[in-house]
Amino acid sequence: MIIDAHQHFIYPSRVHYPWLEEEALSPIRRDFTPEDLRPLLEESGVERTILVQTRTSLEETYFFLQTAAGAGFVAGVVGWADLTDPRVGEVLDELLASPHGRYLVGLRHQVHDEEDPFWLLQDSVQRGLAELGRRGLAYDFLTRSRELPACFETARNHPQVRFVVDHLAKPNIRGGQWAQWVEHLAPLSELPNVWVKLSGLVTEADWQRWSLEDLRPYVEEALKLFGAQRCLFGSDWPVCLLAAGYREVKGALESILEHSGLERGSAAWEGIFGSNAAAVYRVAL
Repeated sequence: MIIDAHQHFIYPSRVHYPWLEEEALSPIRRDFTPEDLRPLLEESGVERTILVQTRTSLEETYFFLQTAAGAGFVAGVVGWADLTDPRVGEVLDELLASPHGRYLVGLRHQVHDEEDPFWLLQDSVQRGLAELGRRGLAYDFLTRSRELPACFETARNHPQVRFVVDHLAKPNIRGGQWAQWVEHLAPLSELPNVWVKLSGLVTEADWQRWSLEDLRPYVEEALKLFGAQRCLFGSDWPVCLLAAGYREVKGALESILEHSGLERGSAAWEGIFGSNAAAVYRVAL
């Protein structure tokens, strides 16, 4: 079973998304719904997905749990809750006990938008992550290289929590960022409770002129550091549409993996495209 470990639904016609205000993002400033994604999944042979938060909104988390129940293909939801809230444990219990709470598999926060690169290391956030761990939920790191040292300290402080680095920490592929990215990402690979998503790379490259050669070094470095057993495929749909279609994103990763020596159908291949995500987010295949 193939699992897309990172996709979104957005509804700009109903709610405001601060990150969509940038003019360059206007091509995706419209509603993207389960019915829009369903035929793309079928075309690409993807059977299940992980639906990931887009707003710092508890209301969205509840809405996404309901959406997951209705969509049929969503295996789990990475939602949002305020980790700094002294009641976060109670909030998580309420989410899990809600009618569709079984779909909650983790949380995420736009850490790269925080002014403090060490936001994660606040005592209140660390206490919130401990509450997350007590409930067996995962946590997605949405960061850039700047915040990775704090990610390392956080993951080391909470060995019971499964952490996932979204989009390989968004290296600036277009600008050729490399040394700092590797320097900050590599320590995380030493921690067995950290995984990475091979996602979101086309939009870190040149949207109009990216090539497989632009993306390959970053994917291959992730494979070298984390091994295939801790890498996950994610489309980052619909954000990926700024640079490539769904099928093109999946095909690009497949081509890079084959070039790297992975065989289709191998345990490593099936891990990246499904079983690793099932293990991290504890969803049934």
